[in-house]
Amino acid sequence: MARAHFNGERYLLDCRSLIDHTLDHYLKNNHQVTSLLHQAMCYSVLDGGKRFRPTLTLAVGKLFGAKRRVLLPFACAIELIHCYSLIHDDLPALDNDDLRRGKLSCHKRFGEAIALLAGDALLTEAFFIMSDPRVARLLGVPLISKLIREVSDAAGIRGMIGGQSTEIEVVKRKVTPAVLESLDRLKTGALIMTAARVGAIIGGAARKDLDRITRYAQALGLAFQITDDILDGHEVSSDKGIINYLSVAGSERAGERVRDLLHDCLREMQPYGRAAEPLREMARYVALRIAADTDEHGKDFKPVSSPDNSQRPKPVSHTRSP
Repeated sequence: MARAHFNGERYLLDCRSLIDHTLDHYLKNNHQVTSLLHQAMCYSVLDGGKRFRPTLTLAVGKLFGAKRRVLLPFACAIELIHCYSLIHDDLPALDNDDLRRGKLSCHKRFGEAIALLAGDALLTEAFFIMSDPRVARLLGVPLISKLIREVSDAAGIRGMIGGQSTEIEVVKRKVTPAVLESLDRLKTGALIMTAARVGAIIGGAARKDLDRITRYAQALGLAFQITDDILDGHEVSSDKGIINYLSVAGSERAGERVRDLLHDCLREMQPYGRAAEPLREMARYVALRIAADTDEHGKDFKPVSSPDNSQRPKPVSHTRSP
């Protein structure tokens, strides 16, 4: 009897629903306060976002046999770190954006001081969740310590924050695709890579498998940022002076790079057979965001085809925020 076809759209939606429910629990049920700060935290996390990073943690963890109950605290913590970075990115001192996920950015809704503190609070809350003694009893203190160090490395000066700082300086010198890729591997890729590695580590993946997952996630993270740049192409000529992969490399090269990165992702998943279909679907989803957004913004990009020619469901709708 043939197995049912994997429904990638349903998988992504189910994961997002589970993550939303868990985030709601962490931010609402675990808090007795209803301060303006707490409202700003909930406003910036709940009711928006694709939950791409935590879904990646769940998908990789499942591949190696990890239970969702031990994956979810780390998946949600990584999402809180991501959300905090968006709040701070939107502040006038950095990107100065008025909108996020289709609504007013946090500082426009609550003021700059509360937005700054909301970002700080979400970052701290992430480590509060990961260091929960109940989680430590399930996984063991040595593994918890290893995981927290992994996340800290990706979120700090060696990863996301280092990339954001470099982005401020990069406009001062000649920008090439290679320079941008190096930047993107830190600013966007580090947290995506760690989201995948955390799932593999919790699942007890062997060293060769962890290396394979790392290569997959590195390619995935870079493809994610390049497609974001393509989708934001209409902003390149604005008075913000935005420089991204599309403006530096051009539309044809950007599209080719995404196709190459998709091929890399699918190649790394070949040894795992059908068990890795959720991870293949996530890679296709990232690449196909270009085609999904073409009609809305009038870009002339060809759909990114999958090298393995497998059938794919229509990608889920998305917001432009990462």
